[in-house]
Amino acid sequence: MDDKGRIIYQTVYESPVGALTLTASEDALTALSFPQERYPEDVERLTKEREVCIPAADKIPLILRETREWLDIYFSGKGRTLPRLAPEGSEFRKMVWEELLKIPYGCIITYGQIAKQVADRKGILRMSAQAVGGAVGHNPIGIIIPCHRVVGTGGNLTGFGGGIRTKEALLKLEGMDMGRFYIPKKGTAL
Repeated sequence: MDDKGRIIYQTVYESPVGALTLTASEDALTALSFPQERYPEDVERLTKEREVCIPAADKIPLILRETREWLDIYFSGKGRTLPRLAPEGSEFRKMVWEELLKIPYGCIITYGQIAKQVADRKGILRMSAQAVGGAVGHNPIGIIIPCHRVVGTGGNLTGFGGGIRTKEALLKLEGMDMGRFYIPKKGTAL
């Protein structure tokens, strides 16, 4: 159970980029985790000291069935919005994740552009792209909150919780011309 006494459900979705662990309350998706999480402590925090129910196939809650359907559609090369997301994080992180949800399928944006959008929302002149990068990196609902659509200036495929090759595969799936991007030789992307 979570801190509000709700049962936390988990199921695994076998995807073209590996087994994805889906975590939800009765009514909202709270996490989508990759096989090799960049911040495994975030995933651990979501389930630590909580009763986690791994339901039988015929007992999977509606939100997890809807998420599986969404992922089936996504991996078939289409995109749509999934309702009822409930990522856990600070107000700042939630603000950044809301901006990520505005990035259309098959499009990319830079960390700097998101920083400008967040600064505008907060009514301030500037926001650190690095701070935004930290929030993007701690996105608990990868793919659905499309952090893979965020790139560094000049096409740098920097950072992704599911690994840089997974980010590359997701962008290819969405029809991106990968010739305009590069993978850095050093850094957080690897």
